[in-house]
Amino acid sequence: MRYQSTTGLDYDRIQELVARIHQVLASSDRRSGRPPALGLYRSVLLTLVLLRQNLAQTVAADWFGVSQPTVSRIFRRLAPLIGQVLCLHTPPLPEALAGRVVLVDGALIPTDDHASHRKPNYNSKHRQAGMTVQVLAALDGTLLAVTHPVEGRTHDSNAYTLTGLDLLLSANQVVADLGYQGTPTTRPRRKRPGHKQHTPADKTWNTSVSRIRWAVEHAIAHLKNWKILATGYRARLTNSRTSSASSPASSTTASAGDF
Repeated sequence: MRYQSTTGLDYDRIQELVARIHQVLASSDRRSGRPPALGLYRSVLLTLVLLRQNLAQTVAADWFGVSQPTVSRIFRRLAPLIGQVLCLHTPPLPEALAGRVVLVDGALIPTDDHASHRKPNYNSKHRQAGMTVQVLAALDGTLLAVTHPVEGRTHDSNAYTLTGLDLLLSANQVVADLGYQGTPTTRPRRKRPGHKQHTPADKTWNTSVSRIRWAVEHAIAHLKNWKILATGYRARLTNSRTSSASSPASSTTASAGDF
């Protein structure tokens, strides 16, 4: 298997990831009975493939020679552990943000359009069901943090408050887009009342803001290289909410691409 193209990680990084997960499991896991259908290395590989390529579990089951329920159990067990072991050496978020200019933007994580959550999770802008996360990036496009998800219908300005970013970033200069009207962020300017065009000063201002904001769009595109976040989140929605922290100060950049 071509590890880099299939999982997003090279062989050495996969080996290190497996070693870290083994340390966590060795201290808490005392399994008995039949041996697992897949060893730890192949189980981690399976989980990375599902995250990177967002395959249907039946297809992944055929690839790895196991049943679909086995794939489901492995994914539910190991996906949270990947985020856990990758954050071992991550500095606290307030420390990482100190003194930075922070770029923020919302991103929609598409989900299945189930009737039980169709209304709260339907995003009218994208005309699609999903969950909204707030993405924080540095001026060079480095991904700093991803907040816990909120309902897909939530406007960016409301999500900024609901996720606690208004408090977390109170000491930072924050650059955002027009969706953050009413928040203490630096934004492009709207057309003034009665004007069909921007004034020259507003055009210059908006151009300067756009030249900065490209970096957060780049960070979102990099994040969505993990296709589970781009083409439709297949896992349980309750897992996505409970695996994330309830405040951005504890949120995680929990993608293996940051490993």
